[in-house]
This record gives sequence, structure tokens and C-alpha cells, in this order.
Amino acid sequence: MTAFRRGIRLGIDVGRARVGVARSDPDGVLAVPVETVPRKGESVRRIAALAAEYEAFEVLVGLPLNLRGEDTPSTTDARGFAEALAAALPMPVRLVDERLSTVSAHSVLREAGRSQRASRSIVDQVAAVVLLQQALDVERQSGEPAGPAISPGQEPA
Repeated sequence: MTAFRRGIRLGIDVGRARVGVARSDPDGVLAVPVETVPRKGESVRRIAALAAEYEAFEVLVGLPLNLRGEDTPSTTDARGFAEALAAALPMPVRLVDERLSTVSAHSVLREAGRSQRASRSIVDQVAAVVLLQQALDVERQSGEPAGPAISPGQEPA
């Protein structure tokens, strides 16, 4: 068991059309939304710029497994995106289980009185906050980083 690692982390929720980005505070207590990045040619470059801007030491990419913990087409897509990030970033990229993060994000937004249509532009950011906060909580409780680190072209363990 290791001590909690201090430093800013980025949380990434990969969607087909948009990528939600969240960041933690340096003490890893709180995750907050950053922005929604359109999912097109420049998305990896924009996230790399955000990682540099916030001086993140690690990027956590949500891995959307089904409820049985099995891969889905979205899982393959998220892994590919994480590998592209790992190739573009000088810091570790980790895959973290994000089951139900988008469902939780929609629920939070509904409770705040926002319709699904009105929430479309921010739901990815909220999902990134949910997955990052879960990863921070796991590391704080276990003393170990959440999820395996990946290298470009290497399947996660």
C-alpha cells in the first residue's frame, strides 16, 4: 500500500461525439468540470493542451464496461482513445472502470432541474467528474492508483 499521491489529475469521459474533461485539485479531494471537447481530429491535442495547462501528473480515462464487467464497442473505442492520449502525453494514462458514470451524471443533472436536452452540452463533463471522483476515492481508500497504466500500443493489464 502506498500513500495518496498529491497532484492534479484529469478525468476523461470518452463519447462518440464529445469528450468530457474534469480535473482534480492538487490534494485530490475534489473533481470539477473543465470542458467538453468535440470528438474530432483535434480532441487528443486539446486534451494534451489541458493537461499541460493544469500541470496534471496523470490522466484517467473512463472504461465503459457493461454491468457484468465485459467489454462493449464503447470499451474498444475508449481504449483506442486512451492509447492515442498515451502516445501524445508525457504523463501516465490510466484506464478506470466507469460503469454507470453517464447514468449518474444524467441523474445529478435531472435532480438539479435540467432536462436531458438542456444537459447535452455538459453531461460529458459531469460524467468525467463522476469517474474522476470515484478514482480519487478509490486511491484515497486503498492507497493504490485506480486502474492500470497503459503505454501506446500495449494492451492494459
